[in-house]
Amino acid sequence: MKRFEGRVALITAAAQGIGAAVARRIAAEGGSVVLTDLQEEKVAEVAKELGEQAIGLRVDVTNRDDVDAAVAAAVERFGRLDVVVNNAGGCIVTSVPEDTTTEDWHKQLDLTLVGAARCIQAALPHLVKTRGNVVTISSVNGIAAFGNIEYAAAKAGQIAMTVNYAARYGGLGVRFNVVAPGTIRTPNWDNQPDTLETFSKMYPLGRVGEPEDIAAAVAFLASDDASWITGHTLPVEGGVLTGPGMFDLSPSGHFRKEY
Repeated sequence: MKRFEGRVALITAAAQGIGAAVARRIAAEGGSVVLTDLQEEKVAEVAKELGEQAIGLRVDVTNRDDVDAAVAAAVERFGRLDVVVNNAGGCIVTSVPEDTTTEDWHKQLDLTLVGAARCIQAALPHLVKTRGNVVTISSVNGIAAFGNIEYAAAKAGQIAMTVNYAARYGGLGVRFNVVAPGTIRTPNWDNQPDTLETFSKMYPLGRVGEPEDIAAAVAFLASDDASWITGHTLPVEGGVLTGPGMFDLSPSGHFRKEY
């Protein structure tokens, strides 16, 4: 498929993991990609791998000047901007919620929620011209209780923001959607392989996700295949939101038929 021929996507946090997988997927389908990340050397390596249809930029999404410069660079290099993938963010609060400071809350929200808002604000004039779209990478933490309260609140905020942007700008042809991943095998887990193995048992499909699982969902929502979808959250989570996996826990197979 070449769903992104002639189109340009800006992807944040694209030096590795989900962001890099999204960049590779969109480029493989003919798109030009602008990769941004704080890890300047790593993001440059991914851009080099993808060739002339890609550029890599050091961008801090908590800095509006950085974000504006990245959008300007995308338009200067490729002449347009069609897709923004908000992937930057992360769980940066390590204290228990009862001990979280106001400063901690602001840092978490500024990176994950306000950072995505900055990217939307900077890109919106160009997305209106191209009738483009935004896909924001949230989390199942923003939908159900998986802990990390501050992170979960920021991710839930992304979903609420998306719904409101979708309603506000649908008349101008700009779409806004969310992908909500479950546990994904990214470099963040490199030092915790046993944790991923434990987590896999929570998932009805028997494994944690791969970055490519999320990239496939993003490519769908960002393409014309989803041209009548806006304001929605697509969970990509191996079934973990179905419940605690009780049907998989019976060693006798009493609760399910084996084939």
